Amino acid sequence: MAVPTKKQLEKWAEAYVRTWNEGDREAWCQNYRDVAPGEYTMWDPVGTPPKRGFEEIVAAYDLFQPTVKFEVPRDTLFYNEGYVAWVMHNIIEHDGGSMVGKSIESYEFGGDGSLNIRTHCVIPAHDDKALGDLYKVYLPGEPQGSR
Repeated sequence: MAVPTKKQLEKWAEAYVRTWNEGDREAWCQNYRDVAPGEYTMWDPVGTPPKRGFEEIVAAYDLFQPTVKFEVPRDTLFYNEGYVAWVMHNIIEHDGGSMVGKSIESYEFGGDGSLNIRTHCVIPAHDDKALGDLYKVYLPGEPQGSR
């Protein structure tokens, strides 16, 4: 398998946000598999132990998708050969309102079908009303409000 082309990565990036926001788990997973059928390693966020395997990617989807929607401003989206990076606006629904948390995310697509994902974000405290309970599950050992 070759490194995905810019056109393939543009299609992947558009579908990543759209299928997440639509709650279409099957299409979201297939979108990943279309450009990266190999091994996955995810540092989410960087500084925490890596998550390995596609199942870890899907576990993050299952945990966060019902609460968080995505938006990527076009001027924060970058493509280099085999790489995508963006500033993600994580729109968090809570108590009838919404707030935005930003993350910087980079994706490195290997010629062997592998994918390395690195995210940078503030980890909410476990007592955070909007995301604390989710992060207790996602990063149970992390210090509260650590980054």
